[in-house]
Amino acid sequence: MRERLHRTRRITTPWSDDGTRGITAGRLDALLDHWVNRYDWDVHERRISEYPWTTVGAPDAALRLIHQRSADPGAPVVVLLHGWPDSVLRYERVLPLLPDLNVVVPALPGFPFAAEVPMAGMSVNRIARIVADALDELGYPRYILSGGDVGGAVAEVLAAEHPDRVAALHLTNIAPQHAFSADPAKLAPDAAAYLTQAAQWFRTEGGYIAEQSTRPNTLAVALGDSPFGLAAWLAEKLESWSDEAAFSPDELLTWITAYWVTGAIGTSFATYAEPAVLPDRIGTPTVLSIFARDTKPEPRSYAAEFLNVREYVEHPAGGHFAAWEQPEAYAGDLRLAVKLGDARSESVHQRFQQAVRH
Repeated sequence: MRERLHRTRRITTPWSDDGTRGITAGRLDALLDHWVNRYDWDVHERRISEYPWTTVGAPDAALRLIHQRSADPGAPVVVLLHGWPDSVLRYERVLPLLPDLNVVVPALPGFPFAAEVPMAGMSVNRIARIVADALDELGYPRYILSGGDVGGAVAEVLAAEHPDRVAALHLTNIAPQHAFSADPAKLAPDAAAYLTQAAQWFRTEGGYIAEQSTRPNTLAVALGDSPFGLAAWLAEKLESWSDEAAFSPDELLTWITAYWVTGAIGTSFATYAEPAVLPDRIGTPTVLSIFARDTKPEPRSYAAEFLNVREYVEHPAGGHFAAWEQPEAYAGDLRLAVKLGDARSESVHQRFQQAVRH
């Protein structure tokens, strides 16, 4: 990688200094200088390797994951599901805040650090089944799911397919595919207005979705062969979707280098390229965390069309990678979901006991 970076062929355009046309040449120059002259991947690789990693599942459906156990084996189980363009590293700052819980952080198939499995047909639906099987193998019959982006869609599918296992959801956004089936005429005014805003976002910011979903082969070659091209593609998203200064240069480059050294950029497009089947509505009690700098923060009325929203929490800071940007706020909202899950489990237990008595 370092040798390739030294031979980088710098490309400029007439709009190289216009941040509305993509990452600027000046920002890329600064990243390249840091990557070549000051960045040390080995330090970060050692830290990442020290997490409690394990791999479960059959060879063709293996799931590699971080498994942080509580001292209490009976403590609630939370599953943290990352998205794109990140990895399990999204949750590094949250893990130390959850010592009393059993925490599972899967490296989703196709993403950095994941087990190598066949990627054909790797939709969010298939990933949900792999995660469910892995949790069953770990001995966890009931759990709370937390995440956003791709991970949020996986959580929605898993909750719909296994309502007996998913005690509660904690999401930072709802699956964007719901917008395609929503009828503005049947929505509350602010929910209908949100659809218009989301459509505008897709027109101005969503070009990457069109390319990754329709021409993944072409894009994977370009980004998989050039570390600097990969940095341009990912850094633009990581920085523009988060609060200013959310990443130090080393942190930003670690997230990018993770894609390079694992060769995961092409396979990370799978959930864009493979069609997903999402539930119309999910009854699982849900905490929805809204962070002001996220890409498309939904109003409660819109989210409630698809989710059983029990808590809707708005935060003035933080963006798409909220678990990294605002770990304390994220962990606090996650604990609200844990309480919802505990209350739901107790209610289910009481109804079972009543049925037995009658």
